[in-house]
Amino acid sequence: MLADEMNDNSEQPKDEGINWWGLIVRFVVATVVLMITSWLVPGFKNMGVGTSLIAAIVIAIMDFLIEKIFKLDASPFGRGIIGFIIATAIIYLTQFLVPGMSITLFAAIIAALIIGLMDLILPSRIM
Repeated sequence: MLADEMNDNSEQPKDEGINWWGLIVRFVVATVVLMITSWLVPGFKNMGVGTSLIAAIVIAIMDFLIEKIFKLDASPFGRGIIGFIIATAIIYLTQFLVPGMSITLFAAIIAALIIGLMDLILPSRIM
């Protein structure tokens, strides 16, 4: 009887929870990409480390909320053109929440492209 109870417990569905590893990887990738992009792409105000960190936190939170609320993958290559548009919008809207960040729509598109390419190299989803 004890063996039956143990088998019943092992068949219970596992709690999905938060993928903290994926969130941390996205945060680090976004921070590095924002700093590099701010130096290379016209339309980005040169951001310091502090501004990039705050912007990366805002981007990670917005990405997480969109995934949980709307069940959409907000990574640039996660859902094709829809994911790319969502990622661009997140990056562009971040400037209104982060003091010291200024970005044009073109720069947001380039940043989403770079983040998407980095996400392909360093996948943040653990299968």
